[in-house]
Amino acid sequence: MHSTSLKPHVVTLGTAGGPRWWTGENAGKRAGISTAVVVGDAVYLVDAGTGVGNQLMKAGFSTANLRGIFLTHLHSDHTIDLASLAIFGLFTLTPGQAPVHIIGPGDRGILPPASPRAAEPPTPLYPANPTPGTADMFSHLMQAYATDLNDRVIDALRPSPLDHFIASDIQIPQGTGYHANENPTPENVAPFEIYRDELVTVTATLVKHPPIAPAFAFRFDTAEGSVTISGDTAPCENLVTLARDTDLLLHEAIDFDWVERAYGHIGTEAAQASMDHHRLSHTSAQQAIELAERAGARTLALHHLVPGTTPVSVWRSHAADFSGTFVVPDDLQVISFATEPAEMVVSR
Repeated sequence: MHSTSLKPHVVTLGTAGGPRWWTGENAGKRAGISTAVVVGDAVYLVDAGTGVGNQLMKAGFSTANLRGIFLTHLHSDHTIDLASLAIFGLFTLTPGQAPVHIIGPGDRGILPPASPRAAEPPTPLYPANPTPGTADMFSHLMQAYATDLNDRVIDALRPSPLDHFIASDIQIPQGTGYHANENPTPENVAPFEIYRDELVTVTATLVKHPPIAPAFAFRFDTAEGSVTISGDTAPCENLVTLARDTDLLLHEAIDFDWVERAYGHIGTEAAQASMDHHRLSHTSAQQAIELAERAGARTLALHHLVPGTTPVSVWRSHAADFSGTFVVPDDLQVISFATEPAEMVVSR
């Protein structure tokens, strides 16, 4: 008889995308992008957007529950509160707890090409190390807080985050043809394993979010169901392959009408470059539905909503276009990805 003891589900800790605090009507309702994948008593965090620590606490969890933090890519709206998880999180670790793995993209190794709209290429920041990967980024963050950390470690005998968080870079398999600038999203990349324990197997694939590279989507497979999280991406065949027959697909969505309203009237090269980026690097709600249908996902939930203030009715207006269960979750919503029974549970 099928056991449901693991009760696999996600908690949408934060559902807004974008490196900003959204203002105006409907502002303040969505925290920065972050998703808790919960299997039994274990929590696996995908991305660390603004407010993630408070949201984790509101969901009833702490770093004591964390086994891993998985970063889809290194844009700031996905990583801005990584340092707080490691520093404030020291106070909720439990004695003897296994180190929390931080797993994400490596150093791209080369700067992205300048926008063709630039009159001359902008000067890069920190040219000696302009594109650090996950391991380097975490090390730099902890070094930036060394005054605080050394006070607490030496005077208050607090644990060191370097002993309790292990950051590593995802190794892209040989033979994919990946190149950060020339071929950042090779087609037909077979999903590859990046993490495994007794509860989950996590696989990844390369997705399309120029100019950043690499950018990943992740899939968590358990004995009782699977969830796939797109990360930031334009429509991408690799994502369809990764999400094949998944119980739950969380896919980013952007309101392209908002992009036109926000930037179309400005007329500067910077505004046009922003519009170029959004069009090349993101997915509309309708496109996400088409990808979910092709993948055979049982449930589709839209998140990383841009802007974070678009009325939920705009997103939900697409529900009839999806043959499965269609969800536009609020922050702190619980969505089951158990294959049996296929149910959704909502909580606050």
